[in-house]
Amino acid sequence: MSDATMQARIEGRAGRLTFNRESALNALSHEMAMVIEEALDTWRDDPAVDLVIIDAKGTRAFCSGGDIAAVYRAGIAGEFAPGRDFWRDEYRMNAKIAEYPKPIVAFMQGFVMGGGVGVGGHASHRIVGESTQIAMPESGIGLIPDVGGTLLLARAPGHIGEYLGLTGTRMNAADAIYTGFADSFLPEAEWDEAKARLIETGNIETLPFARTPPEPGQLERQRPEIDRIFWADDLDSIVAKLETAGSDLAARTLKTLYRNSPLSMAATLKLVRMTRAENTIRAALTHEFRFTWRAAEWGDFLEGVRAQIIDKDRNPQWKHDLASLPASDVDRMLDPLGPEAAIWEETT
Repeated sequence: MSDATMQARIEGRAGRLTFNRESALNALSHEMAMVIEEALDTWRDDPAVDLVIIDAKGTRAFCSGGDIAAVYRAGIAGEFAPGRDFWRDEYRMNAKIAEYPKPIVAFMQGFVMGGGVGVGGHASHRIVGESTQIAMPESGIGLIPDVGGTLLLARAPGHIGEYLGLTGTRMNAADAIYTGFADSFLPEAEWDEAKARLIETGNIETLPFARTPPEPGQLERQRPEIDRIFWADDLDSIVAKLETAGSDLAARTLKTLYRNSPLSMAATLKLVRMTRAENTIRAALTHEFRFTWRAAEWGDFLEGVRAQIIDKDRNPQWKHDLASLPASDVDRMLDPLGPEAAIWEETT
């Protein structure tokens, strides 16, 4: 059940899952996702396990995102099944975390991005610390906020979810708690003691009382301006509002939007609002899979990964610019998939 990069074991009254890939910022591989799912399935009805703890080795990252190098290599070769299989299995695992009948406590330090949000962000008890930086930056690589991220974005106050999904803005502990990506702040120096009590007792009530993060957030203060802009119906209207706003926030946001994939951002906007209307983890993942299923074959994903991760020239050549993006291309990426793309057939 365990492997070198994702450690799964029982200690005391707790099932323990630990990211152990520090040199790669604990990036989540397909194999690691499968270890998590198998462990959760095994512990679900095990009377020896009262709760689950998810944490990570190292100080730099809980999980910096999905390990997409293999998906990229396969896609470049015209093989799209490896990516589709990875995302399907990952999403099924994400749903199991969100729906788990026992408490899951995630201790999230450092970078928590993309696939890391899919693991920690759906836990029942989400602890953040001084170093935590949470983000969904997928529009910058031609993808969309997935792993159930559109559900967290949809539930954020006002239209902050649209802002975070389009820009990939990083959140510190205070912002993560304000937006609903985390539950409580605990100084990282106290994490080992908190885990030890959970392991010994299996009692979620032993978690310490939440503290006030030492650094304030920005999003609550910025929300009035964000809401005035990001309520707009479509990406073009949001850009138009930003261009006339005249604020520092608007100028910074425009720079980001001109850098990210227009196709990904337009789809993200629609996905957040689709998920907001249904408000369930399975709806979010089902909608997201429509895009990721097609991302390597039809979208900007391969070019985004090339520019940002492989060649690192930071100069992606997107299929469209903001002014020439056809609505039909966005709709095509979000059309329902056929039965061969089902996610839930193995979910229990």
